[in-house]
Amino acid sequence: MIDLRTLREDPDRLRASQRARGEDDSVVDTLLDLDERRRGALSRFETLRAEQKTVGKSVSRASGEEKSTLLERAKDLSAQVKSAEAEAERFGAELGEVLYTVPNLVEEGAPAGGEDDYVVLEEIGEKPSFGFEPKDHLELGELLGAIDMERGAKVSGSRFFFLKGVGARLQLGLLNMAMQQAIEAGFVPMITPVLVKPESMKGTGFLGAHASEVYHLPDDDLFLVGTSEVPMAAYHGDEILDGSALPYRYAGWSSCFRREAGSYGKDTRGIIRVHQFDKVEMFSYARPEDAHAEHLRLLDWEKEMLTKVELPYRVIDTAAGDLGSSAARKFDCEAWVPSQGRYRELTSTSNCTDFQARRLGVRFRDSGGKPQHVATLNGTLATTRWIVAILENHQQADGSVVLPKALRPYVGLDVLEPVK
Repeated sequence: MIDLRTLREDPDRLRASQRARGEDDSVVDTLLDLDERRRGALSRFETLRAEQKTVGKSVSRASGEEKSTLLERAKDLSAQVKSAEAEAERFGAELGEVLYTVPNLVEEGAPAGGEDDYVVLEEIGEKPSFGFEPKDHLELGELLGAIDMERGAKVSGSRFFFLKGVGARLQLGLLNMAMQQAIEAGFVPMITPVLVKPESMKGTGFLGAHASEVYHLPDDDLFLVGTSEVPMAAYHGDEILDGSALPYRYAGWSSCFRREAGSYGKDTRGIIRVHQFDKVEMFSYARPEDAHAEHLRLLDWEKEMLTKVELPYRVIDTAAGDLGSSAARKFDCEAWVPSQGRYRELTSTSNCTDFQARRLGVRFRDSGGKPQHVATLNGTLATTRWIVAILENHQQADGSVVLPKALRPYVGLDVLEPVK
């Protein structure tokens, strides 16, 4: 959630952020009003409570009519104290409810606008030129015996699939290469839970506008994660970290689950938009003043992975209206998909500043020993979707796929050959 102190000191900053996202900026006035009412009730409570204590002490020293008067006053004060406390709690609860609906403050420099208002920062690599009609990833996957959508649908329904043979080997090799790169960069590898409690999902901001995309198990009141960002963000919940050891960096490998609500009819062919996939995700806990630089480092590690798999791609600065609620800034890396003649997202990295940490209670002690909230950041290092771009960009006329050199030791093959 946003910092109330920042809201009080610079409400116009939140107003501008809301407008950049295309959100209603009148929520700022609602928050300021509730905050003022809560603080007023707290002030009354504290004043009345102090008087109650003073009267209580006087009662024991008084006698006769004076004591009777003081006892009556003590009774009246007790009722007023309870009323002021209840009022403060009510305004506090209302304030908390509204705060949980407000997205993070957009970082200065992020483009305003919606999904199509991104800014292209750079394009890297050459798009392939084929002397033949290129196949799409599903046709290639079927030729290679790598992807089976038909049986995936038979077993689990639409948007499910089997990776088999070289397809399974390709995914395992890709994710292992990503994990190895993360380890060499100093990340602690993690295999994370895929089921989390409501407070973990809510704390990371995934039960807001996009709650319909999350799978919920009501009998257990647990949620299937759409990214290992969720368990890694909650990993240090309600803890005070060693400030001198920051940043803490973790790389989480998990299966991810998304209902893809609202995407009916979109990307139904192949494995671009599916309900289950695997991913290696980077996650950082950093000092707030270091978050911007850490964000750029995460982007560089994503670019390093894309270079290793020899894909043409571009980097975009995502517009404010297309940011998730927790992100203050997001960069996407989009690889060229020849069959579609356009770029498709393969990675994203987000700076969530102290937004998630405030919800989850993750802090560190500054140089003066005072607890402060950390900044949290995340970035994709490899996912199942990468298989789409790898197959299509490295295909040959006979349907074989020549693997990038860096990936070959992890897959154990140089070329993926069609199944006879």
